[in-house]
Amino acid sequence: MCGRFAFYSPAEAVSRLFSAEAETDLVPRYNIAPTQSAPVVRRDEEGVRRLSLLRWGLIPFWAKDPSIGSRMINARAETVATKPAFRQAYRKRRCLVLADGFYEWQKVGSGKIPWYIWHGAGAPFAMAGLWESWRGRDDTPLETCTILTTAAGASLAAIHHRMPVVLDSEGVETWLDPEPDGARLAAIPERARLAPMEARKVSRRVNSPANEGADLIQPADD
Repeated sequence: MCGRFAFYSPAEAVSRLFSAEAETDLVPRYNIAPTQSAPVVRRDEEGVRRLSLLRWGLIPFWAKDPSIGSRMINARAETVATKPAFRQAYRKRRCLVLADGFYEWQKVGSGKIPWYIWHGAGAPFAMAGLWESWRGRDDTPLETCTILTTAAGASLAAIHHRMPVVLDSEGVETWLDPEPDGARLAAIPERARLAPMEARKVSRRVNSPANEGADLIQPADD
């Protein structure tokens, strides 16, 4: 799964790598947690890619209670096309969730060790995401997102059995295509497992969403 991640690259890097126009100022974040704002790139009605902040934890448009979003932070690639909570967003509302790295917790004995994981290229990357717009009783829209996950690749399997679907350049284009080739779309999770990811143990301070700062991604003092 993906339950925490970091994004601290400047807007210029987003524009250069993902050809997106920023609609909001970006504040460096090193411990983005569910229900908090996540940086997302999506296409508008004119096909322009725009960067915005959406609440992490997808609320299906048909949901009666928005609290369901706290349980919808991830969507499994194996079932996303058929699961009622995600299938319409999978067809029509795909997006990129941007990260410089993400965290996974490795079970060791009775405890867990946090690892910070980043792309071997050392640049920000995109995770496959979905978004929705939900309206409550006052009809105010609330836009939310979720992150697709798949079985972990060989480089991460020893840490955790799941990982986010990390997109390569071809995957980015396919994922944001409003009418993608079905076979290419379905092949994205398999390719994600080949992403060259690096990992290091970090401080357990990251366990608390209240903690923030660049020190969270530094190597842990064993």
